[in-house]
Amino acid sequence: MCDATGVGLCAEAGTMNCNLMANKVAVFRKEHFNAAHRLFNPLWTNEENDRVFGLCNNPNYHGHNYDLVVKVTGEPDPQTGYVIDLKLLSDIVKEEVMSRFDHKNLNLDTVEFANLNPTAENIAVVIYQLLRPRIDAKLELQIRLYETERNFVEYPA
Repeated sequence: MCDATGVGLCAEAGTMNCNLMANKVAVFRKEHFNAAHRLFNPLWTNEENDRVFGLCNNPNYHGHNYDLVVKVTGEPDPQTGYVIDLKLLSDIVKEEVMSRFDHKNLNLDTVEFANLNPTAENIAVVIYQLLRPRIDAKLELQIRLYETERNFVEYPA
């Protein structure tokens, strides 16, 4: 029988820990890429774009040194001890993200942002959508994207 903290003999799980999620582990892969972009809404006037996006609306674009953290959560495989092989995760991130976005102008050089404003929020969602089909469905996936040291987004929230 478990007490309020979840400690005690748990007959259902056959363990001393009643928290069935206790074996979940999060692993992380960090990458870095450089990209230029312009935040701009083509339906707005230049004045409205300047007011909302400020210097990020520079018609000549501006760049960022992005830090990407990919978090994968799940139970370690009993055969390997891995949640996911980090070499495999690294290869997937390089194929799906780095090759598309590193040293690119996101507005001009990518199909993903041809009609989507490349805000940090949208970039994180796009990266998630690129990686999700390549990661086992039983594993949770989260993207953390740093646009600057102090500004970052996470998806899903």
